[in-house]
Amino acid sequence: MPSEGRCWETLQALRSSDKGRLCYHRDWLLRGEDVLEECRSVPKLSSYSGWVVDHVLPHMQENQPSSETSESSRSTSDLEQPSCVPKSPVRTPAFSPVSSATPDGAEDKHESQHAEPMALQSSRGIKVEGCIRMYELVHRMRGREGLRQWQEEQERKVRALSEMASEQLKRFDERKELKHHKEFQDLREVMEKSSREALGHQEKLKAEHRHRAKILNLKLREAEQQRLKQVEQERLRKEEGQVRLRGLYGLQEEVLHLNQQLDASEQHKDVLKVDLSAFRTRGNQLCGLVSGIIRATSENGFPTAEDQAVAERALQEMRDLLTSLQQEIARACEDKRRQDLEAQVKRQDSHMQQGPEVHRETPAPSQGPGGKQNEDLQVKVQDSTMRWYHQLQDVSSQCVLAFEELTNSKDSQAKKVKMDLQKAATIPVSQISTIADHWSLVHLAGSKLKEIFDKIHNLLSGKPVQSGGRSVSVTLNPQGLDFVQYKLAEKFVKQGEEEVASHHEAAFPIAVVASGIWELHPRVGDLILAHLHRKCPYSVPFYPPFKEGMALEDYQRTLGYQVKDSKVEQQDNFLKRMSGMIRLYAAIIQLRWPYGGRQQIHPHGLNHGWRWLAQILNMEPLSDVTATLLFDFLEVCGNALMKQYQVQFWKMILLIKEDYFPRIEAITSSGQMGSFIRLKQFLEKCLQRKEIPVPKGFLTSSFWRS
Repeated sequence: MPSEGRCWETLQALRSSDKGRLCYHRDWLLRGEDVLEECRSVPKLSSYSGWVVDHVLPHMQENQPSSETSESSRSTSDLEQPSCVPKSPVRTPAFSPVSSATPDGAEDKHESQHAEPMALQSSRGIKVEGCIRMYELVHRMRGREGLRQWQEEQERKVRALSEMASEQLKRFDERKELKHHKEFQDLREVMEKSSREALGHQEKLKAEHRHRAKILNLKLREAEQQRLKQVEQERLRKEEGQVRLRGLYGLQEEVLHLNQQLDASEQHKDVLKVDLSAFRTRGNQLCGLVSGIIRATSENGFPTAEDQAVAERALQEMRDLLTSLQQEIARACEDKRRQDLEAQVKRQDSHMQQGPEVHRETPAPSQGPGGKQNEDLQVKVQDSTMRWYHQLQDVSSQCVLAFEELTNSKDSQAKKVKMDLQKAATIPVSQISTIADHWSLVHLAGSKLKEIFDKIHNLLSGKPVQSGGRSVSVTLNPQGLDFVQYKLAEKFVKQGEEEVASHHEAAFPIAVVASGIWELHPRVGDLILAHLHRKCPYSVPFYPPFKEGMALEDYQRTLGYQVKDSKVEQQDNFLKRMSGMIRLYAAIIQLRWPYGGRQQIHPHGLNHGWRWLAQILNMEPLSDVTATLLFDFLEVCGNALMKQYQVQFWKMILLIKEDYFPRIEAITSSGQMGSFIRLKQFLEKCLQRKEIPVPKGFLTSSFWRS
């Protein structure tokens, strides 16, 4: 219709105007805008008015009589399809806006009150307003939907951003950790570098220290070498002085010995009717001269070569003096012998003239056991005895050479074998007697001795024996038998030197085992004698002479003394050791192993004891030594010799008492009379009782039955 076209154009023109482009806000009152401003302004239409005029009003005019219900349903249909409402009025289909007043009735009522001043106050305007409100509702719904979608999108973005932030945080943590690792690595490198520098500095300091220490060591070594050189020079000087001093002591010893021989010749004074006082006087002067030299050197240090020369001249003069004395005595003896012979011839002639009625043999001068006159006692031992002595020493030396390779071997196995063999040989001998004070050797069972004897015998026979929990045999080494024989003999003598010297009763069990071994193994007996003669030369008997050039210490060792660090043992200890060895020897020669064959003779029996006693009485006595050894020998072996030799033995005892005691007493000083008195009292008691008592600790038949 032409009117409708004009309306549309009118609305289009209004919308294009300035006021038509103004925004319409329902909540203007709430924002505090001036109320009167609305009244003053020219009435205006909504921006949706054109759409309402084009689409709603024509339908309302046509369907005026239609029921309100149909309009509501159509309006509801339009509301249910909001997508049908176009953004421009041209595209939107017609629908009834009646029902739009229902959902928001309160709001429409409020707005309708304010819209009263508007130009359109008819029912049609109300419907238009309802459509407008419906459109706004649809617009709000679209806004909510868009807002919801926007919120979801934002939530997705937030989640994405959160995940991205989480990943970035992880990366940040990784970078931070990597940074820490790098910093730690850098710190460690710095520390290692500083440590290397410190080590390098330390090594440098060590090198400097070593260099300085080397220099100091060189200086110290030079100083030590200089000191050692000075010490060596001082030592050589002292050694030379000590050699001279020992030489002087040796010269003094020999001078004193020669002077002692001069004094011993005094006993010939009354017999030979010669004056020997001049010799004694000169001998004492020479002894005083040598003693003065030694006294002076002791105060001033060491003797000089001049002192030694003076002492040597004195010694030579003493020798010449003794030679002259012996020649004088020999001439006097020859004269006396000639006179005695002439007197004897005269007596025989007178007897022949008187007749044979009173014919008696004139007794010869008393003779000693060796067949020589007591006036001519000797100092040196008989030649046969010396040959026997040297033969035994040769046997010992050959035995030592035989196992020299075993002794000097560096092989550990050989050393072990040597040690086991030495223990197997020496321990059984040590078990024969005990050192305990409360133990009585007499109570040592014979079965125990037999067990020890069998063990030693089996070892020497090549059979294995138990020692230290191991089986030992001399067949373990080709030189084992020689080694065991030598060590066994050495141990037997050592037991006499130590055990028997302290416990006299121990001599008999040790001696009976040694005698049995000697009988079955003769070489062991020879080695026992060789060791005994070397440690106790008086068991030969043998008085070693002082040789020219021999050191005093060496001479004292040959006499049997122990010398350690140029110090000689005390006389009491020396006599104690000699006594122990003589007692062991005296026990050996009278005892035999009871379980052996009785048809054989003793390998070294009582006849050797008689020979020893005869030879010791044929020699000049030694102060303190001879009396001690005679007492020990007779106390241990006297009873056996008495039973064996009977009358001859008592003649020997009388000879000792009448002829030998004066000789011992003549050379014994007042401080050394103890051993002489003990021997004298022992023999006097034996002569009074006419019996030599059985020695204490002697092994009787009851002992073996135990």
